[in-house]
Order: sequence, then structure tokens, then C-alpha cells
Amino acid sequence: MPLTKRSTLRARVNGAGPTGALTALALADAGWQVDLCDPLEAAALQGRNRAYALTHSSRDLLQRLGLWDELLPALAPFRRLELCDRATHLQVPFTASDLSWLGEGDQPVGWILQHRALMQVLLAAVQRQDSITDRLGMLPAPVTAGLDLVVAADGHRSATRQAARIGHWAWPYRQGCLTVQVRLRGSAPDQAWELFRPEGPFAVLPLGADAFQLVWSAPLQRLRQLEQLDAVAFLDALSGALPEELQAEVLLDQPKAFPVALEWAWPLARRSTVVVGEVAHRCHPVGGQGLNLCWRDVDELHCLARRCASGRLRPRALPGAYGRSRVLDIALVLLATDALVRLFSNRFAPLLVLRRFALQALGRWGWMRQLSLRAMSEGPCRLWRG
Repeated sequence: MPLTKRSTLRARVNGAGPTGALTALALADAGWQVDLCDPLEAAALQGRNRAYALTHSSRDLLQRLGLWDELLPALAPFRRLELCDRATHLQVPFTASDLSWLGEGDQPVGWILQHRALMQVLLAAVQRQDSITDRLGMLPAPVTAGLDLVVAADGHRSATRQAARIGHWAWPYRQGCLTVQVRLRGSAPDQAWELFRPEGPFAVLPLGADAFQLVWSAPLQRLRQLEQLDAVAFLDALSGALPEELQAEVLLDQPKAFPVALEWAWPLARRSTVVVGEVAHRCHPVGGQGLNLCWRDVDELHCLARRCASGRLRPRALPGAYGRSRVLDIALVLLATDALVRLFSNRFAPLLVLRRFALQALGRWGWMRQLSLRAMSEGPCRLWRG
């Protein structure tokens, strides 16, 4: 029996954070009617003080949804990523020359975007979209009758996932992460750093001018102690963790430490419910993969929702198609980030030899840097899909 185009497709998105709000906009762009629900009001949704690293896969999705130009004034591009192993004393730079696979001329390696600026753009776009009904400050109704799709985007402790009886596995790391914004000397304003230290990775992300977001991985108990230090004592501790050429001068916000875990929900869909973003997966922040992996979930939903709206896919087949299409990308990113943390967060002699060989190969052969950067920028599945 041939498929026919559906006149009205309805979805409910539970959770209006960066992934949930973008999911609602993607479904609306595909021609669906969407209810966007979150118990937090708009002001609270914008209130987090953190920054995200965006890669080219996220840029492509934002461009298709007509949001990229609105975000441009808030984006801090970085054109050089310095990979430093403090144990082997080797450094590998990734630059625009390693992006030749894009075929677009001079492009940044990536962009840094602050949470508040992102949420302001997303929520303003939600308000402008007639096919989205936002129910911010309201708990989602348990009734799903009349809905073709329910999207769980309500965080890693998702009540929607639990109600759908979707399994969830979590493996806590011994490391935690501490985030803080500082004024820094010694780095170009368009340069990012990924430092591998025995206690864990350390990312230095440019926010524009001399402001930087730091993502410091170390044993959680040590980070909790650092979190309690006054500004002078914290900056002293920070100076011992950064390379000599980087000098932190002023704290721009309060350091905040939090635990880190490897998490995966399975299956990714059950009946009419799908899980996206941190409801579906969480990884170590090494390499800045978290939000970009979440938004590739949104990208896939956008493609499938358009197929449903055009009559090329039955709505009841969408959840299963989504689950099958996303499993490999998620699995590879979780494995890759976990392997990086385990490989570089120690001084085990055989692994030091392996690290030295890998970094020397990256520094010597441009094609290896291009493959690595493409996997980080667009997801590992693109390496063989072309």
C-alpha cells in the first residue's frame, strides 16, 4: 500500500535545553506541530554559566535550520587547536590546513559558544515559530494520545525515559570536571588547547579577546577542594596545571566541579518515544564531543521527520529508524572518548610508548590529522560514508 502525505503530524518534546529546544525547531522545520515542555521558565533555562565547543556537523545543522547567522555575533572561532601531552612533552597543532576535506577554503577548526547566548537565540526562534507551542514552567502531561512522537530531552535523569521503560547504564569515572572562566595571557585569542595530564585532560577554550573557558579533569575530591579556594589560592593552583606560556590573571566566574560518567540508554526508542542528547548518552568532555553528538541526534530526527511529512516514511516507523541509524555514531564516540581518557590519564610505561608513537605520527603525516579532525568535527561514521 503506497504511503500518503500526512497533513498534521504531532510531537511533544520534553525538555527545552539546548538539545530539546533545537529538536523542537527541527521538527517544526520538517512540518510538524510541536509542544515543547519544560518545568523551568525561560530565565532559568538561560541561566547556566558554561560554554560549548561547536564542530562543523553542528554548524551544518544550524545553517539548515536558519539559526547560524543569528548565532554568528556570539561565536568565538578558533583556527588552531594545540594538542599537548604533558608526560611525553609532545605537541601537535591542528589548523585550517587540516580541514581540506571541507572544500570551503579558510575555515575555523571550531567555535566556542556561551550557553546564555545560545539559549537566547533558540528560545527566541521557538517564540517566532507558529507550529511550536511552548509550555515552559509546566510539567509535561502524561497523556500521549494523539501524538505521533514523544522526544525525551529532559536530561540524564530523564523522567520521560523512565516512563517509557527505556534502560539506562552509567559507569562513573574516577575523574570529575571543573569548569571556570578566566582572563588568560599567553594564548592567541583564536587558539584552543587540549592538554593531556596524568590526572586527566584539561581544555582551554577561547571565548573572545583574552577570556577563556577551562575544563579541568582530575580526581573529583581534588576538584571539590579547588572549588572551595579563594580566588588567589585558586589561581595559584591553576598556574601549576597550565603550561608555562599560559598565565591566568583573573577569575571571571565561580569554579564549579561535577562528576563525570559514561552513560548510554538502550534501546534509543520504544513505541512512540525516542531519546536524544544526554537522555540517550553522556561521554567524558575530552575533545568537546558532547553537544555535537547530541545535535547529530537532532539532525537525524530532522531528516526522518521530513520523510514522514512528505509521506516517504510511516510515523510509527520513525522511532525504530532513528534508533538503528544513531547507534553506531554514539557507540564510536563513547568508545573513542573513553579510550582517550584511559590512554592519556596515566604514566604506564607501555602506554607512554604508544602515545609517543601516535603523537609523532600525527605531527608527521597531514592525512592522519585530517582524518582525526574530520572524525571529531563530523562524527566517526563520516570517515567511510564520505
